[in-house]
Amino acid sequence: MERELLLGSFRAALRAADPLHIVAQHLPRPPRGRTVVIGAGKAAASMASAVESHWPVDKPLEGVVVTRYGHGLPTKRIEVIEASHPVPDEAGEKAARRILDVAAGLSAEDLLLVLVSGGGSALLSLPADGVSMADLKAVTRELLACGAPIEDINTVRKHLSRIQGGQLAAATRATVCALIISDVTGDDPTHIASGPCAPDPTTYADALAVLRRFGVHAPAAVEARLRKGAAGGEPETPKPGDPAFARTENHVIATAHASLMAAATFVRERGVTPVVLGDSVTGEASEVAKVYAALAREVRLHRQPMPAPIALISGGETTVTLHGKGRGGRCTEFLLSLAVALDGQERTWAIACDTDGIDGSQDNAGAILTPDALARARSRGVEGKELLADNDGYGFFSVLGDLVVTGPTRTNVNDFRAILVL
Repeated sequence: MERELLLGSFRAALRAADPLHIVAQHLPRPPRGRTVVIGAGKAAASMASAVESHWPVDKPLEGVVVTRYGHGLPTKRIEVIEASHPVPDEAGEKAARRILDVAAGLSAEDLLLVLVSGGGSALLSLPADGVSMADLKAVTRELLACGAPIEDINTVRKHLSRIQGGQLAAATRATVCALIISDVTGDDPTHIASGPCAPDPTTYADALAVLRRFGVHAPAAVEARLRKGAAGGEPETPKPGDPAFARTENHVIATAHASLMAAATFVRERGVTPVVLGDSVTGEASEVAKVYAALAREVRLHRQPMPAPIALISGGETTVTLHGKGRGGRCTEFLLSLAVALDGQERTWAIACDTDGIDGSQDNAGAILTPDALARARSRGVEGKELLADNDGYGFFSVLGDLVVTGPTRTNVNDFRAILVL
């Protein structure tokens, strides 16, 4: 019962962010001229399919979107290209170049319908002058490994790109309508997929500060580009108030909060009291888990803030600073740290899954934690603390058979967590 309740809550969260259900109500009216669809992100293919399904059949529609390998869908009028994520590749660079060229060729009578979702920063990679794709790959790997928040990572990406940080909107004369599925805390369009159609308040100096703060050893070309920009030798990304945004609208159509509320409704209807702890939880996954373990103990031992049965539900995007060589993503890292902190607390279960279906770089969305997880693992010769020190949450839950594998969900509203105290 507990396992199905947790999995059901996760499925409810996914349904609330499914492009096939939510895109139609946000579509703009067809223009007098052409309608061209472009987009990037893990949800790009499903968003494109939804547009095709609901666009008037007698109105012209064309375009191209780029999504992660394995996340494509068959479409008829909008081409879907697959590329690499989270580290960019040449396929994404080629797609981004095409997208920028298409946008630049439109007229004032045309509509540029932009489909934006999480993962778009890597997938829509078009390096700025003087920066190679190899340089961009190298700095991306460094940023991903250092534990920097996604907002800081995107500050650097915007200033190494020809298309992000509002530059896509600035490149076209068409009316721009961006439909956005948010995978960042706060749901600010400037941070989602590095904000291709949103004003960028950050600067070259900010990007340099990120590299310094996290000790990132960037390639020489990256350092040179950012230093030159900070000294005024490169044009800045478009800022708030730029005329380009007078004809641009950004609409966030799916958020982590909406998904959390859908999960809360699901568990409430099954007799469990939901407590939504927020959609903007950040910090080291293993440290966040310790705080949540303290909350779960308070419920179990002292019936506070309310008695069981209760589900502590949260979203957001934690980080993992790599110290070991394991295969865990941030969701399994969170759960393994939670297991160690709870140390077998009775009748306490949990789930943590990435809503895009991929936790880190493995084939799982996340995992389920059972009260006896540490004991079961120990009986198989696996010590939870040792695997946690090696960042190997994947290995821990794989041994137990408790990984959650969904395949690509073709959406992304960040992580989903629920702790069930019965």
